[in-house]
Amino acid sequence: MTETVKAKPSIYNISPYIAGESSAKNKGREVKLSSNEGAFGASPKAVEALKNMAENMYRYPDGGCNALRQALAKKHGFDINTIVCGAGSDEIISLLCGAYAGEGDEVLYSQHGFLMYPISTKVAGAKPVTAPEKGLRADPEALLKAVTEKTKIVFLANPNNPTGSYLTKDEVKDFHAALPSSVLLVLDAAYAEYVDADDYSVGHELVEVHENVVVTRTFSKIYGMGGLRIGWGHCSADVADILNRVRGPFNVNSAAQAAALAALEDDDFVIKSREHNTKCRENTKDELEELGLTVYPSVGNFLLVSFETAERADAARLYLNERNIYIRQMGAYGLGECLRMTIGTDEEMALVISAIRDYLKS
Repeated sequence: MTETVKAKPSIYNISPYIAGESSAKNKGREVKLSSNEGAFGASPKAVEALKNMAENMYRYPDGGCNALRQALAKKHGFDINTIVCGAGSDEIISLLCGAYAGEGDEVLYSQHGFLMYPISTKVAGAKPVTAPEKGLRADPEALLKAVTEKTKIVFLANPNNPTGSYLTKDEVKDFHAALPSSVLLVLDAAYAEYVDADDYSVGHELVEVHENVVVTRTFSKIYGMGGLRIGWGHCSADVADILNRVRGPFNVNSAAQAAALAALEDDDFVIKSREHNTKCRENTKDELEELGLTVYPSVGNFLLVSFETAERADAARLYLNERNIYIRQMGAYGLGECLRMTIGTDEEMALVISAIRDYLKS
């Protein structure tokens, strides 16, 4: 009998990542608020740069992302040798798991952390471990209790998606100080640009003085470049060397590099996007609460809304879908009673509020 080709056993335990819904089934305008995309699309400077590079698409990209890394180093005051670029911060996460965890190892993250943490962990052959949260907020004490001799990486999304919560600068600093130096702390800061809390820090200052800290960033959110897949990591030169050994030789395409380089120069777009997000997010939260719904505090470009039961939440989601409005179901995160909605334009948020109001009356 012919044997069937088999993947590693850990792969069969992976539930595939399911992206936010879209695809209008009915005629009319689609309001997609399911993937935390930027309310205003991409930076105009990035769009122009993308157009200008089109005729050179036959050329292989700069394998080291040197111009982009130089620009990031200059903007943030980092050593260029501590920056690694990837096809979204997702790739940096995957590379870290593949390089630092394997069979018999454990990778730790909080209860409602990003779904790519367990997926990348299982691909590496390691075991994903979760620690309970308090009030939908990462609990440093619980995370530390879950650390064992097998723990190789701790992922801490700060701010966290989908809960919208964050740990303060001092909490992260104290948490890192309590970790064994052999454990890599990865601070996933995909939504950092949206945070305006005075007690928050991305964590780059920890990278500057500790070899076991990595900060991951992305151009997918406030820069509005999710479709180009580009992110980056700030880490020690030693960790950067490891990542450069295992990444693909041309892992970031030319279009993404050109657009990201231009986007970095568009501070006005970032400021406009952040200011709109803060105001619109709080207004939307107030309106949803006036409808009797529980809305969790968020510092990101999204809100997590409780409908009390999974059945009620899914019914609301389907009701909105029929009106070409798409928001995200949260069952995969263990929050089936909740829906997550991206903060879009003022008009889009007015449409979703109106639709939810109609649903609650139905």
